[in-house]
Amino acid sequence: MSAEKIISDWKKGLFKSLYWLEGEEDYYIDQVMDHAEHKILDEAAAEFNLTVFYGKDADWTAVVNACRRYPMFAERQVVLLKEAQQMKDIDKLESYVEQPLASTVFVVGYKGKTLDKRTKLYKSLKASAEIFNSEKIKDYKLQEWISQYLLSKGYSINAKAVSLLDEHIGNDLARIVNEIEKLDLNLKGKKTITEDDIERYIGISKEYNVFELQSAIAKKDLNRALTIIGYFGANPKAGPIQLVLPALYASFSKIYTVFGMKDKSEAALRPHFYNNSFAVKGALEAIRNYGYEGIEKILLLLHHYNLKGVGVGDPGTSDASLMREMVVKMIGGRS
Repeated sequence: MSAEKIISDWKKGLFKSLYWLEGEEDYYIDQVMDHAEHKILDEAAAEFNLTVFYGKDADWTAVVNACRRYPMFAERQVVLLKEAQQMKDIDKLESYVEQPLASTVFVVGYKGKTLDKRTKLYKSLKASAEIFNSEKIKDYKLQEWISQYLLSKGYSINAKAVSLLDEHIGNDLARIVNEIEKLDLNLKGKKTITEDDIERYIGISKEYNVFELQSAIAKKDLNRALTIIGYFGANPKAGPIQLVLPALYASFSKIYTVFGMKDKSEAALRPHFYNNSFAVKGALEAIRNYGYEGIEKILLLLHHYNLKGVGVGDPGTSDASLMREMVVKMIGGRS
């Protein structure tokens, strides 16, 4: 069952006694938890029938006792256990999980991981609870997710603008949604989002970003690449090496896989790059300019400088200096 289905059922008045929300993607867990806290009960009922625990401070006996109480002046009560992954003795919830109270809606958020399936608690949950595994969106599906999310809000977005969001923010759905909310407040009726909107309202430069750096490297435009890195040096938050290099590595790794394809035409590559025309053209340009060995060398250099960026074998050279040195080796041909 998805987060959307759980919330949809709640809106229809369909409740189970126990919901176990786990996994690496916090966004969907928070979405369900927020609805449980603020929408299942009206304000008057919530005053007597909503109890919220936090795992770090929660005592298992207090949680179980709260769950076993009967609702006051209402059909049901709601008990939330947030950040349950931090709770001591969480396995002792098993006694309640085996016999949950029908008038209690107990929602547990277990973030960042999944419960060990070999435990007695998990086996009890499987028998009596609705278990939702909030999986991280795959990086290669992130641009599609952004486009679909905006579509659900009544917006469309061009390929370059969605690439800017993806490359700059990365796989952080909560942050992406927060930035989209900024756009929503400022667009004032405009329904198509462009890179100009991303720059104006979110603050991501449409000229100096990871996407443009990748493009400069693909074109072997050393001056342009160094100019972008110079901007990163003057504006460290715009391009920290810990963000830039993994993003470049992901992009050039994708290009590297093209060499294993029989058909390397633009039409054949379009699905491979999620129908992003800018990505396809950039990939073909990089392949023409570097060939198999050149792309392989770029990946090796990215790996090498990523290690330097976290201090391995480097005395503390600045991010910008490391990136300058790296692109000169990539584009200038020095090893």
